[in-house]
Amino acid sequence: MKVAYSRVSSLHQNIAPQIEILKNYGCEKIYQEKVSGTSTQNRNQLKECLDFVREGDELVITRIDRLARSVLDLQLIVKELSDKGVNLTASEQSINTQTVEGKCFLDMLGVFAEFETNLRKERQLEGIAKAKEKGVYKGRKSTIDADMIRELKESGLGASAIAKQMSIHRDSVYRVLKS
Repeated sequence: MKVAYSRVSSLHQNIAPQIEILKNYGCEKIYQEKVSGTSTQNRNQLKECLDFVREGDELVITRIDRLARSVLDLQLIVKELSDKGVNLTASEQSINTQTVEGKCFLDMLGVFAEFETNLRKERQLEGIAKAKEKGVYKGRKSTIDADMIRELKESGLGASAIAKQMSIHRDSVYRVLKS
């Protein structure tokens, strides 16, 4: 059975082109989700897909970065599929885990997907640092009532009691009291 997995990184992205490609490829069941691929955490459809496939099945993706953006995650997924006797194929790339060349190309693309993710993070951090220097980026506005924390502290409550009363983490109390 041809089973497919499709993913886009955010809710506003259009997953329909991937679905159409996978249907045209002959996939009978398609799992889809809109979530970041930098980790396998919180990717419920991926987990369901991996649980669903059986020996002799073929898992089809459009491109390798739809499956994983981390070399480790990719290799763990490929191992799980291999252990189950499931072949992995990418419809838009020369990836087929039944061939030596396909496996090699898979590993190379996994490295490049992770590299691209790391570059994007680096550029984002550089942009934030420049914005902070210009005074444009100040981060998220605090949602914690600092005056209330100080009041409760002056009334004799400890950090844990304050945190419990305000439904916040104790570290947040310490951070406010330190400033």
